Amino acid sequence: MSIDKVSHRKLVRVFTAMGPYLRELKSCETQYFFDCLSVCMSAKAEPEVREFWGWWLTLDTKDGEQFEFHYQLGFYNAKGEWLLKPIPKTHQAEVTRTLRDFYDKLGVCMDGLALSVRPSEEQGKDHLLSPA
Repeated sequence: MSIDKVSHRKLVRVFTAMGPYLRELKSCETQYFFDCLSVCMSAKAEPEVREFWGWWLTLDTKDGEQFEFHYQLGFYNAKGEWLLKPIPKTHQAEVTRTLRDFYDKLGVCMDGLALSVRPSEEQGKDHLLSPA
């Protein structure tokens, strides 16, 4: 099946069903934005100003048959912005686990739609979602 035959609304429904990853307001028909607030910096802070370590990922439509992903790891600040920052060693395993869990769910969704996904060229060959 081609991407053109799967409607944007259907993709949004499928991606939303995967869990709390899709940010629909940051997505459009050619690009979908996902993120995960993996590790809270301080649960004592008020919910609206909490900061997190985690990841964000864009999924772009390419050539009508495939999607390409590009993810980054970093810090979600109290202003609601993602910043590219190295993950502290103490939190690397959890951030990596949540990214891989998401990618497994994404793979199942894409297989169910007969669509495929690959890393973008800018992601490079060695990344956390490379086959082992």
